[in-house]
Amino acid sequence: MKKSMKICAALLLMGAASCTDLDVPIESEYTPGNFPTTPESFVAATGPIYTQLRSRYAVDYWRLQEHSTDAAIIPARGGNYDDGGRFRTLHYHTWNPDHIIVKDVWEWGFGGINTCNRILNLFESAPESETKAMTVAEVRTMKALFYFFMMDLFGNIPIIRAFGETDAPATAPRVEVFAYIEEELKAALPDLSTTVGQLTYGRPTKFAAYALLQKLYLNAEYYTGTPRYVESVEMGDHILAEGRYSLDADYMSIFAPDNGAQIQETILAVPYDANVAEGNHFNRYGLHTAIQEKYELPFRPSIALSTIADYYALFNLEGDVRNDTWLAGKQYNWDGTPITISTTKKGLDETYEGADGTAPIEWHLEFTPEMPLRFPATMDIGNDVLGQARGVRSIKYYPDKNANPSTRYQNNDMPVFRLADVYLMKAEAILRGAAATAVNGELQTPALLVNKIRERAHAPLVESVSLGELLDERARELAWEGWRRNDLIRFGRFEDSWGYKTDSNPNMRLYPVPTSERTLNPNLDQNTGYQ
Repeated sequence: MKKSMKICAALLLMGAASCTDLDVPIESEYTPGNFPTTPESFVAATGPIYTQLRSRYAVDYWRLQEHSTDAAIIPARGGNYDDGGRFRTLHYHTWNPDHIIVKDVWEWGFGGINTCNRILNLFESAPESETKAMTVAEVRTMKALFYFFMMDLFGNIPIIRAFGETDAPATAPRVEVFAYIEEELKAALPDLSTTVGQLTYGRPTKFAAYALLQKLYLNAEYYTGTPRYVESVEMGDHILAEGRYSLDADYMSIFAPDNGAQIQETILAVPYDANVAEGNHFNRYGLHTAIQEKYELPFRPSIALSTIADYYALFNLEGDVRNDTWLAGKQYNWDGTPITISTTKKGLDETYEGADGTAPIEWHLEFTPEMPLRFPATMDIGNDVLGQARGVRSIKYYPDKNANPSTRYQNNDMPVFRLADVYLMKAEAILRGAAATAVNGELQTPALLVNKIRERAHAPLVESVSLGELLDERARELAWEGWRRNDLIRFGRFEDSWGYKTDSNPNMRLYPVPTSERTLNPNLDQNTGYQ
């Protein structure tokens, strides 16, 4: 079984039991007579943290980080998938404090922080041991991760240091939140495990904390106004010098339905299971109904999700295996026969005005990068056969024939940090002013680091690399992994035009504090540009 390789059964069972009612105080499940004492019981006690993480990481959190960019889009198709404009406003950068996904992600992030604080409060009374110290460090790292997500999305946010604080928290400046995340990670580092593999898969190790610090410092100039690129390189070097991770030879295996602890470059992942640890829906939203049979999907996908032509155009390197993560052009079965759709001339193209509109035809399925609008007001590209086929589709999170046919959840885990990103972050920090450093006798320049990734991808090697070229490389390597918004903001490109978007308002770099949260807590300040 995949999950037996990936995450201990105790954590899964605890998470499954907690997924529908995270507000039940975990103190009610433990007394001084049955506090966690074994590694297994400590892992089980932390289960609600990982349940909370996976609940929205691959869907709603991902949407805020990718749908607001050039990488992902859900256009309406004949009125379908508009869903009250939730996806349209993300694309156009016209969201407001009442946006449902913004509200849900705020609740998700601070729900995770609250869960971490509750568990830390519980552990205070547990007997001291190395296992307790390590688990406390893991929980503090997870709290720092949730805080990083919220700080990145919302900027100035409240700092809730401990469970049971009764005063409504006030908004803290982003620079203070940054310092708090750094403080938590540095406090956790000495007690975090250096074990890599099945025993720690899905939980933060010392290397995951270093990766988060590397990301934190890489963004420090934007977050705080103070560059910390040298420290970003140092954090990456802590990971690289140990040699615990290596690039997997097969790029697609990193994201396959059976991925897990055997993947050599994953530093921290969110484990998903179609039946036990639900939350990954990429196949449901991103695949066309006509390819269901080819990929043996046990459910009918909903054709909604694709990428934008300009983003897809970045996948243009000769021989690059990452090009194959997209379905574009005419589609064929494995035996080479065309995938066809039985329709009529009018069904193919609703604008057809010929007298023979009802004449039956067989149309060869073709995904086109361009998505011309039929109804601009609702970002609608039409729901005829041509409209349904507009937009390049992703199979990076490879179609899972063992997905749950009822819920349409799939088994593919989603990486948070992996070695390729460590290489790219180090290359960027050097290009931004840090000195190139040697690791285990190898002087690692930006070109050398990029070529490690290019070589695995079978893409042409580079002699040098600029910041703009590095951003493009991040787009290719880390497509749909939840980093595109963060990257575009850091590179000063978030106000660019793409797809149908022309908005260039820099206030949209931050999401608004939800209206519902400010109603509950008047101490929360709204971000600039929102009411």
